[in-house]
Amino acid sequence: MILFHDEIVQEIHRIREEYSRSFNHDLKAIFVDLQKEQAESGREVVTLSRKHGLTKRWSGRPKDIGGDTRDTSRRSI
Repeated sequence: MILFHDEIVQEIHRIREEYSRSFNHDLKAIFVDLQKEQAESGREVVTLSRKHGLTKRWSGRPKDIGGDTRDTSRRSI
């Protein structure tokens, strides 16, 4: 078994550990800090949430996608 040592990945792990340690590994405090940094960045925040009703259930059956949209999941003969 050959182990690959990637210096960039090691540095990312080190920085992440230091950041987490600076908040005593408190996820709530980390989340608050990240939200603060996001708000201060001035960048536009985009939410990429799925549109309700266009996804399939775990069973594979389509959800109700509204009356004006055809169900194309079944073949017509």
